[in-house]
Amino acid sequence: MKPALTSNLLERITIEPDKRSGQPCIRGLRITVKDVLDYLASGMSVDEMLDEFPDLERDDFAAVYAYAADAVGKAA
Repeated sequence: MKPALTSNLLERITIEPDKRSGQPCIRGLRITVKDVLDYLASGMSVDEMLDEFPDLERDDFAAVYAYAADAVGKAA
């Protein structure tokens, strides 16, 4: 069972078939979990991303990490 905190974070991730081809997005925005992970992997910091994408909130990053961890857990 997931802790309540993780469940609350995962509510920030939305999947809408007509938005970004159904990819998981942040709070209904057109910013996908993959976009965020790609930017972070390329070396962009959370603070730089918050400046570049003003619609993002700091808690969105924790939601992305929780979503990624959940996806990896399901793949194992």
